[in-house]
Amino acid sequence: MKFVDEASIRVTAGDGGNGCVSFRREKYVPRGGPDGGDGGHGGSVWLEADSGLNTLADFRHSRRFAAERGHDGQGRQRTGRSGEDVTVPVPVGTLVKDRETDEVIGDLTGHGKRLCVAEGGRGGLGNVHFKSATNRAPRRAIPGTEGERRELALELQLLADVGLLGLPNAGKSTLLRAISAARPRVADYPFTTLHPGLGVVRIGPGSSFTVADIPGLIEGAAQGAGLGTRFLRHLARTRLLLHLVDIAGIYEGRDLAADVRTVADELTAYGQDLAERPRWLVVNKADLFPEEDRPGVVASLRESLGWDGPLYLISAETGWGTNALCQAVMQSLQDDDEPA
Repeated sequence: MKFVDEASIRVTAGDGGNGCVSFRREKYVPRGGPDGGDGGHGGSVWLEADSGLNTLADFRHSRRFAAERGHDGQGRQRTGRSGEDVTVPVPVGTLVKDRETDEVIGDLTGHGKRLCVAEGGRGGLGNVHFKSATNRAPRRAIPGTEGERRELALELQLLADVGLLGLPNAGKSTLLRAISAARPRVADYPFTTLHPGLGVVRIGPGSSFTVADIPGLIEGAAQGAGLGTRFLRHLARTRLLLHLVDIAGIYEGRDLAADVRTVADELTAYGQDLAERPRWLVVNKADLFPEEDRPGVVASLRESLGWDGPLYLISAETGWGTNALCQAVMQSLQDDDEPA
């Protein structure tokens, strides 16, 4: 199924039923009077997070959702039946916005979490409510109110502990394949990742974390260049960023420090505090160097990059160094979970 992380839908709640104008007329009952019942309430439209879904693709075909109208009141003070609600399943991690105001209505971050996005109208009052000592035969009833109508924008943001980012062809998808059961597309040309991938890294019994792989970033991604701009939002929920750097760039005459700054600048430009998120450098393709030379490579990179944070040298292709990286990530996440 094609990955879709944005959708627009229209939701219409049911109108409330009208109140009834009716009078009691029974043989041998000298005192009749008003007995019109109330209208039923209109049904509401709800969104419900479902962990069995991972894309908004279904909304390419179904974009309109309407709840049932409340039934009108009847004589003998009978209240009309309320309209049935409509529940629309969406993936966990769906952010819901009002398209007209851009207001965030809710964020469905857990399985089973529900959000009312269009409330049904209230049922109208029947004429039984308007009788009085001076008006014993009221011919007044109140119609039901209209249900809410909204145009909604749905945005799927992956729920992951760790986000992989970097320039195109840095080896993010290869790393995801190496450390999890996910099988993203891998090839030797840029932009093979066309949509975010998600994998679970299992360290041991009861010890695991989730990783999101987003398409490669290029300069100007935060302003719409390349494929990364639509998917930077998937990093918003992550707790740790792994910034992959392709060490093969040394042989291609590239400035690795400039490559690192390009990605860091896009995080700053995008906002949402991504630039302040903990970020580790993961230098990939260590298999290009003999094992005895690798410690020196790390030291040289630290100096040339001016980097004083965590830095790991790995080979996603062979798996070298990936176990130590995953162990360190797991420990960092567990340390963050501990109360201060």
